[in-house]
Amino acid sequence: MQEKEKTKIEGLETVSLLTHVDDRGYLFEVIHDYDIAKFGRVYIAADPARGVVRAYHKHFISTDNFCIVKGSAKFVFIDDRKESPTYKIQEIISISEMAPKLIIVPPGIFHGWVSLEDNTMLITINSELLNRENPDETRIPPDSFGDVWAVKGK
Repeated sequence: MQEKEKTKIEGLETVSLLTHVDDRGYLFEVIHDYDIAKFGRVYIAADPARGVVRAYHKHFISTDNFCIVKGSAKFVFIDDRKESPTYKIQEIISISEMAPKLIIVPPGIFHGWVSLEDNTMLITINSELLNRENPDETRIPPDSFGDVWAVKGK
C-alpha cells in the first residue's frame, strides 16, 4: 500500500500513485487499498480550456477522492469545520497526469479547482450517491477566498 501524505489541513490527504511505464504506455491505479470507507459514484469532469474554475463547495457527509487523468490542475481547500484544529486554514495542491496523485477530501472542507491546461480531465470517486432533491453540499462563489486561481510566478 502506498502511504497517505499529510497536508496542512487535518484529514485532507494525498497519495502519490505508482505509475507503471513500458513500451505500451503507462498505467496507474486511482483506487487500490487506500482505506476507501464507502463507494457511491464515479464521475469525470472535463475542461476544454485552460483557466476554467470549478469552485467552491463542501459536503456534509460525502468524501471526495480526486485524480487528474489528463492535463493538470490547481486545487484550493479551506477547512470550514469549526471543531477542527485547522479551521480556516487554506491549502493549495497542484497535480497532473505526469505525477498522478489521489486527493482525499473529507466532509466540511470547501474545495475547488482550476484547469492549468486545455482538455484537463478529473475523475472523482465520491462516497455517496447523488440525491438531486437534497444534495449533500453547499456552494459559495469562486472568489470567496480572494484571488487564488491565478498562476503566480515564483
